[in-house]
Amino acid sequence: GASSGIGAEFARYHAQKGGDLVIVARRHAPLEALKAELEAAHGVRVTVIAKDVGTPAQATAVYDAVKAQGIQVDILINSAGFGGHGGFLDRDLAKDQAMIDLNISALVTLSHLVGTEMKIRKSGKMLQVSSTASFLPGPYQAVYYATKDFVTSFSQAIDQELRKDGITSTALCPGLVHTEF
Repeated sequence: GASSGIGAEFARYHAQKGGDLVIVARRHAPLEALKAELEAAHGVRVTVIAKDVGTPAQATAVYDAVKAQGIQVDILINSAGFGGHGGFLDRDLAKDQAMIDLNISALVTLSHLVGTEMKIRKSGKMLQVSSTASFLPGPYQAVYYATKDFVTSFSQAIDQELRKDGITSTALCPGLVHTEF
């Protein structure tokens, strides 16, 4: 999401380069504050969509809202995600399933919907925010590490598939970053 952390920093970077943005996250107030900051500092147009993308249906609703406004997405940054800590059997199964829905299913949904349009145009870029956690097993964060492994593998695979169509997919794999996460 763009309301904080890596997502907000990518929004700042893109605006600094002169790009208009659609910023999405659950929390409306931080999005509006970011919008005001970016429009004032860089003279770009920022569209706010305060919506949870935690399920494929919610991700589709965000896509539909973008389309309804006639906005073309040239760069998709999938940065929404969350993790959790604790023994796998000690954690709440519903929370881990919600993590899978957001970290994997919503990311795949948005990549497919936006990617289909990019393929028609023969151009586009996707940035999938993964983690160095994707490169090893993560005891006491098993589901989080596994979701990030999926994101890295998925991103690399579709990059190979879509290059011929003028589309790139990059997996960003940061280590420890001081954010709300």
